[in-house]
Amino acid sequence: MFDATVLERFGIALVSILVAILLGLLMVAAAGHNPVVFLNNLIVGAIGSERMLARTLRLSTFFIVTGVAVAIAFRAGVFNIGVQGQFVVGGLACAMSILWAAPYLPSGGLGGVGLMLIGTVAAAVSGGLYGALPGVLKAYADANEIITTIMLNFIAIGAVSWLITNPFREAGSTNVQTEPLPASVGLPPVVFGESGFSVIGLVLTLALVAVVAVVMTRTRFGYDMMTSGYQASAAVYSGVDAKRNVVATMTFSGAVAGLASALFVIMYQGRFLEPASIHTYGYDAIAVSLLAANNPLGVVPAGLLFGGLNSATSYIQIYSDVPVQLIDGIVGIVILFVAVPELFRMAARRADYGGEDE
Repeated sequence: MFDATVLERFGIALVSILVAILLGLLMVAAAGHNPVVFLNNLIVGAIGSERMLARTLRLSTFFIVTGVAVAIAFRAGVFNIGVQGQFVVGGLACAMSILWAAPYLPSGGLGGVGLMLIGTVAAAVSGGLYGALPGVLKAYADANEIITTIMLNFIAIGAVSWLITNPFREAGSTNVQTEPLPASVGLPPVVFGESGFSVIGLVLTLALVAVVAVVMTRTRFGYDMMTSGYQASAAVYSGVDAKRNVVATMTFSGAVAGLASALFVIMYQGRFLEPASIHTYGYDAIAVSLLAANNPLGVVPAGLLFGGLNSATSYIQIYSDVPVQLIDGIVGIVILFVAVPELFRMAARRADYGGEDE
């Protein structure tokens, strides 16, 4: 399994999903609920109507971009557990830069495009800088990036929460949120109506995935990242600056996490809310990346799976009497069955027991 090809890994993942769902249905039956009804709700909640499909695709979009952010770091041999913090920092930067720039641009469609570009750049830069911080600490102070990124998640959420609660809070609002973005800012729904999802957002996401895949596999920058991650001594011998590569990798990963938050703010929220209320896309992205064997292209089907599961979970909670704890447990089994083989493969590679990349 350690040397499995991409096709073999896809087959393993597919079988793992089917086995996990079968085990979950047995648990539902053992708990006294109808497994056939549960399976039907699972499908309907993911793709049963236009609204459900739009919700699945919206969630999938965020899982795909954050999953790519994690995959960049993992492919380079660095653990970026701080995507959630970079997502939060990028989201606030996106919203506030648009609000600050709005008075200086025209209010029509052209001004809206300009504001979205400003917000996207601000999100990518702030997310990249926040990701660079643990990279610098690892490269030049030998700090464990797993610990620093986890700690920086809490710092980001606390600091952004304070900023939204105090100086950046919408005037007169009882909710902890920024002012709403101008009406000219937003992606047209195109197909799915008022659902908080735009096909344009998904197209931009797939374009981003393609760009990252090309950078990782067809450029000198990507080659240096991969070499440093899997053959550090060989990379140093060939003249690669390993420390600078660690910082660049974390910056790249953080910038992609910032782009995810720009989509979140512009396409979905239309403002920025209390970060503690935001779904944990950055944490779930770790499982998405592992499911995709840390392959940026593989993150697309993995993100769709997670989007469908999360959408179905919300539907089942509302329209069935199955306890939420049982639903979360079944989703956890699916993630466990699919993601753990890749986690073991990464651990084996680090322990020098095999698991070379394809």
